[in-house]
Amino acid sequence: MRFIVSSTALSNRLVALARVINSKNSLPILGDFLFEVVDGKLNLTASDSEVMMKTSLDLTENDGNGRFCVGSHDLLEAVKGISEQPITVDVNQNDNIAKISYQNGMFSLPVENADEFPQPQQISDGATTINIATDILADNINRSIFATAQDELRPVMNGIYFDLTAEYLAIVASDGHKLVRNKVLNIHSDQPASFILPKKPASLLKGVLGKQGGDVVIRFDERNAEINFEDGIIICRLIEGRFPNYNSVIPQNNPNQLTVDRQGLLAALRRVQPFSNDSSNLIRFHVENGTLQLDAEDYDFSKTATEKMMCDYNGMPMSIGFKGSSFIEILSNFDCEQVIIQLADPSRAGLVLPSEQPENQDVLMLMMPMLIND
Repeated sequence: MRFIVSSTALSNRLVALARVINSKNSLPILGDFLFEVVDGKLNLTASDSEVMMKTSLDLTENDGNGRFCVGSHDLLEAVKGISEQPITVDVNQNDNIAKISYQNGMFSLPVENADEFPQPQQISDGATTINIATDILADNINRSIFATAQDELRPVMNGIYFDLTAEYLAIVASDGHKLVRNKVLNIHSDQPASFILPKKPASLLKGVLGKQGGDVVIRFDERNAEINFEDGIIICRLIEGRFPNYNSVIPQNNPNQLTVDRQGLLAALRRVQPFSNDSSNLIRFHVENGTLQLDAEDYDFSKTATEKMMCDYNGMPMSIGFKGSSFIEILSNFDCEQVIIQLADPSRAGLVLPSEQPENQDVLMLMMPMLIND
């Protein structure tokens, strides 16, 4: 079998697929790419047994169909170094060798039997389908993934929760200390359904969706999901279990509201945070009479920092503590000019919202407070 393909197109696809492959694998074949030539197209697949990603590209020329596996590391490193040009792949499946020729040279690699490559998980006939615009899904994953947990005791917190209701599609992530809830208001269903997408396929989607248009089609059942996008497909095993009731932790009445420049607050927090205690990372927010004051202190090392900035505040004077690094993450995952921070009292969660919501969406982030010593 012989085929010719663009070196850049092949390299770009292999770089994306390589993120699926683990550094250590239970089966040697999981360290390979699966190549399948079918009617003028090259289909490429990578798998770690729980997540499988497929993509395809058009061939310049080919003389037959076939399939084989080849080790990912050596092939990827070799192809990445070739400038844009056609490369020719000759596969001798009797000798189990693939020869790759290009303008100034060639190299050969052993190939393996494609029949040993794992089969994709099957989605049941009664699967639920969600159609969502690529840019909206990409934005929501980018905005949520930082809030996922790494908790062996509560694995349901280690992914992004998709909750399809009669009113909206909610995309939620939480580690128990911070929470992100996105509502996509123009996607809903009379048949409620939900699933928890693990962090790895979410990260893969984050990497591949940014430059694409069109819609993403998500099909899922109780165990697996199939996510079709412009350049390929991801099939993955879902996290099983019940996600906590996220609505119950979101306070409905936070009467004290301040509006502040997002970039200004972000910069101030980054300046003050290094002076906080390394273990707690506590930043004290004091708001009164249109002024927000940030205080950090680490008396063990005789370090303190204070910074004030103007804000628009409607409410009682208040001091409340937040974890600095987490608040920086929250502000970094908005793209608005101003944020609204809604507070009730120093013991209850604070809400952070964009000053202007994205079209057909309702975005909210929640931050649990920390105890401060007055």
